[in-house]
Amino acid sequence: MLERFHVPADIAVHVRQEDMRGSVEDIFRKLGMSNDDAVQSADVLMYADIRGIESHGVSNMMRSYVDSFNNKRINPRPNWKIVREAPATATIDGDGGLGLAVGPQAMNVAIDKAKRYGIGAVAVFNSGHFGAAAYHAAMVLKHDMVGLSMTMGGTSVTPTWGAKAMLGLNPLAVAAPARKEPPFIFDASMSSVAGNKIRLAQRVGAKLNPGWIARPDGTPIMEETDVPEKYLMLPLGGTREIGSHKGYSLGMMIEVLAGLLSGNAAAFMRRQQTSHHFIAYNIASFTDVDGFKNDMDAYLKALKETPPAAGHRRVVYAGLPEHEEEVERRAHGIPYHPEVIGWFKGIVNELGLKDRLPSVPAGRPKG
Repeated sequence: MLERFHVPADIAVHVRQEDMRGSVEDIFRKLGMSNDDAVQSADVLMYADIRGIESHGVSNMMRSYVDSFNNKRINPRPNWKIVREAPATATIDGDGGLGLAVGPQAMNVAIDKAKRYGIGAVAVFNSGHFGAAAYHAAMVLKHDMVGLSMTMGGTSVTPTWGAKAMLGLNPLAVAAPARKEPPFIFDASMSSVAGNKIRLAQRVGAKLNPGWIARPDGTPIMEETDVPEKYLMLPLGGTREIGSHKGYSLGMMIEVLAGLLSGNAAAFMRRQQTSHHFIAYNIASFTDVDGFKNDMDAYLKALKETPPAAGHRRVVYAGLPEHEEEVERRAHGIPYHPEVIGWFKGIVNELGLKDRLPSVPAGRPKG
């Protein structure tokens, strides 16, 4: 994640991941989720926070989920079910449940099918937000598989040359195992920047990069800017000249695979909640597992050893910085903005729950 989105070190409140995890589980249970779903949902959020993916961790997402539960937009006890099935595929009705709980169950179905048939593909409709796409893709790694996950985000992205939001943010994640090197785990929205990073920018007072957003009339803003009151998200690439047609079309691809293929239509036409798509590839059904992992190690090691361009310290690949961040945060805690800690203290008090989090030091904003 870009440095501008990080909580400034001089105000960050470090929290043990076990303490934040316990608070999140408590809140989910209090809002009506089963214990298993509360634990699973908290795990998705803590995966994001422990790996430095703050855009999809508790800072942004918990207040949105609490609001959705309170306003009956999420079913706390979904009875999800398979409504269409073939040997290697399935379509799941999520029964309006939170995607943090429904999504991992769907990926488990894909994994089971891949064990039997070499590949498993599962489409989900009528589900809520599923958190970081990387979590679901990475579920397959311990099974010696390659995983894909994708979802339709909120309708906020304009097509290339468009002046109206017509597509979702539509993140896509891919995970592939290695033997000794940290696995390759790529996760990115098909918008120019993840929508939740706009919230992070607002919280920490960061400016947005050129080509991330457009004015309401669709004109790309090609200079650094504060977050305006009204704007449109641009596709990955920003403008046609630097590839926005590719991000636009990839976003459409995800809406076809997650939305239309599940029977839920495109983002702006959706008939129910959001939709997801999961694929698991059993490596052994395609090639030798040991050979694959050895080749991945050689590939990833070579990428790390690529000579860096002038002004850069090193070359990395998707999944390596997150792995390093996880090591650091497990040892020293997760840095949260004081406003986030203040919000958590307020909501656990409101719900009559135990306050597990440290106090905000004097002089720091408490939200």
